[in-house]
Amino acid sequence: MFASLVSIASLMLSTVLMMIGYGLMNYLIPVRSVAEGWTPFLISVIATGYTVGFTLSCIISPKLVLRVGHVRVFSALITLLTASILISSLVVDWRAWVVFRAISGFAVAGCYLVIESWLNERVTNETRGSVFSIYMMMTLAGSIGGQYLVPLGDPLNTSLFIVCGIVFAIAILPTALSTAQSPAPIAQVQLGLRKLYLRSPVAFVGAILAGILSGTWSSLGGVYTTQSGFTTGQGATLLAFVLAGGALGQIPIGRISDLTDRRYVMIACGAIGVIAAIAMFFMSPSTPKLLYGSAFIVGSMLYPIYALNVAYANDRADPSEYITISSSLMVLYGFGTVAGPLIGGGAMEVAGPRGLMIYLAIGFAFYASYAGWRVMRGNPSVSPDDRADFHAIAVPMRGTDPAGSIAVDYEAEYDPASQNE
Repeated sequence: MFASLVSIASLMLSTVLMMIGYGLMNYLIPVRSVAEGWTPFLISVIATGYTVGFTLSCIISPKLVLRVGHVRVFSALITLLTASILISSLVVDWRAWVVFRAISGFAVAGCYLVIESWLNERVTNETRGSVFSIYMMMTLAGSIGGQYLVPLGDPLNTSLFIVCGIVFAIAILPTALSTAQSPAPIAQVQLGLRKLYLRSPVAFVGAILAGILSGTWSSLGGVYTTQSGFTTGQGATLLAFVLAGGALGQIPIGRISDLTDRRYVMIACGAIGVIAAIAMFFMSPSTPKLLYGSAFIVGSMLYPIYALNVAYANDRADPSEYITISSSLMVLYGFGTVAGPLIGGGAMEVAGPRGLMIYLAIGFAFYASYAGWRVMRGNPSVSPDDRADFHAIAVPMRGTDPAGSIAVDYEAEYDPASQNE
């Protein structure tokens, strides 16, 4: 275990730095957008630029890695990420920000792909779970730490944007200067959306709904806190509780789902999510403890449900199909993250910031209802011996998977020398 951590120490350090910048960026952008007087719908359009770039990167970035290698791609993407946040401080226009956020989404997804494929190769089967748990905790700590940088500056000037760019730029150094050997090229897989639906309609629909829910909160949570009268410190704390719930909630949900029909767990998660979202609708910054507790519960349902879909789909697949199915689920999840913020932004424009809670409650209700409907149709459950293991998925919004990567039908030439940076 210790040897595995030493071999990836520089990569972990780069990851923490990148996530600090990510947390700062994802809270700074909506706070500044609200300060500019942009409507929730316009802010949701900006957020959609990020999710579109993120989803496209899941398809394009593997091809880039095949051509020039992990380290070069990581360095190039961090450079794009740095440029996108710095130029956002110079050109403050929502139309331009759609493009800048698309660039940042593309870069973040590609960085995740490089980091996770690298980690996956460096660990053994015996240490994989422990190492990825540490990775998940570090991404969480970095993201939360970045959010708490916002109260230390003024979102209305360029200082926080510059700090964010500096953090991103420094994130290149540990990996670029590491002497560790780069991982082997990423395996190419086929997308199989039709096969996935035939195997598991619950996982197919659930992945879209999971993307809608998590993509909406990740994109508009900062808008909700700002328009609801939170200080930046209170807003950072609320967002931190949602992320903490997402990380810690995966442990009990995963264990329970390994012991029973996962569809029952999906129904329970959706129902609890509805109750927690409605509770947040009736709360305000004047009741912080109750609000933070409800936010923790929302997060503990919001993020683990995607991992539930992955596990349920794998229950009904052959081992040789795991990567194809996981890749297909990620594409569906990406579609959800694109559509979710647009609808959520419209809901906030009509009903105010608390409209986001109504929207989340409806999304959770659909998630629970569809799983319940499939149970009522009499589809048999998978026996415990045939169930795949539940694997926690790191938060925040994910677009890659430790088990493999997305690659559509293309032929790429691979030069072994390019992997020896």
